[in-house]
Amino acid sequence: MSKYVDGFVVPVPKHNLEAYRQMAEEAGKVWREYGALEFIECLADDVKPGEITSFPQSVKLESDEIVVLSWILYESREQRDHVNEQVMKDSRITDMMKPGAMPFDGKRMIWGGFEIMVKL
Repeated sequence: MSKYVDGFVVPVPKHNLEAYRQMAEEAGKVWREYGALEFIECLADDVKPGEITSFPQSVKLESDEIVVLSWILYESREQRDHVNEQVMKDSRITDMMKPGAMPFDGKRMIWGGFEIMVKL
């Protein structure tokens, strides 16, 4: 059975990067406690606006923000669904999701679940 990935793209205000890092570290611990294999958060380093689309355009990036690309790795889609069900009931996560608690604009976050097609 192939592994499964949840992927995320988020615009984070640069002045909130430390708060975002702290939130991500705590969230990552929760996901790992419930069985996620990996929890990765990456800061954009070489992502330019494109002519048609790009990472910055996908989240309507503003001049004071940076793109964060994240993913969580699971054993399978079934395991991911089970892990996420548990995570979303955990007060550490529900507290992070309360209005005003997130150090980014959640309305501009892009996310989804993905089957791995190629892994070398």
